[in-house]
Amino acid sequence: MGRAALLAGATLAATAILVAGSTAFVYEPPAVPTMTATPPAPRRQPTTPTFTRSQRDDLTRALRRYLGGRAGDLAISVRDLSTGLSYSYGGGLRTATASIVKVDIVMALLLQAQHEGRALTSTEKALAERAIEVSDNDAASALWHAIGGADGLASANGKLGLRDTEPGTGGSWGSTTTSAADQIRLLTALTSADSPLASANRRYLRRLMGDVTQEQAWGVSAAGTGAELKNGWLPRERHGGAWTVNSIGIVRAGSRTYLLAVLSERGATLRDGVEAVEHACKTVATALARASIET
Repeated sequence: MGRAALLAGATLAATAILVAGSTAFVYEPPAVPTMTATPPAPRRQPTTPTFTRSQRDDLTRALRRYLGGRAGDLAISVRDLSTGLSYSYGGGLRTATASIVKVDIVMALLLQAQHEGRALTSTEKALAERAIEVSDNDAASALWHAIGGADGLASANGKLGLRDTEPGTGGSWGSTTTSAADQIRLLTALTSADSPLASANRRYLRRLMGDVTQEQAWGVSAAGTGAELKNGWLPRERHGGAWTVNSIGIVRAGSRTYLLAVLSERGATLRDGVEAVEHACKTVATALARASIET
């Protein structure tokens, strides 16, 4: 056997050549397996529910068919907090709030108490409970004066982002006028972390709305369960005794939570107004739920 020579390359992976006599033996180091990373599968983006123009048009036609055979006018606005879907009908209607303004009055009281850095007094709490839970008019009148009447309500509404609500004059809190869209803004201030109303005060008022006496728990509650609501009803002399019937509230239906506001005027009777309000709520909630499922 001749002498052996080991020639090393410039790198660790270079080929080593062993020479024995006149014969060259080539040693190749074992190949290092190449690891190829498999790119992760792209994450499927969640589908954002949409309410198409066709779906909106179908819903509007359904409401027109139903309301076309009934006396009076109706406006409804809804926002699905679970999906972000929204819908409005009859947005041009401005009518008297009747007793739904009691929610607005209590919110004004709570904002004033916050500004003063205090909780409500026991007397204020008792008045608020009577005004909301049993719709006591005397309690609402006392709170109206406590907040400073029309000026106090207007000041609070500016903080709450309302645009279409005009407070009643004198002691006539029930003649405050509003729109369905503005009532959704009011309800948003009861549900949003961005509200000027503190979370404890939002919970307090929502609890009162959830404890409305059973006889007054009609209206938006037809759209689901567990409603936190306030209704208002009033025969109007200017409309020949025809009825204004309104309902606002927060309603759960399955996995969805709706803000609902319905205003109606010139209904033939109170019962007629309630039926129209409830039918509109059920029709709109069903349409929004279907849009969420089909998307």
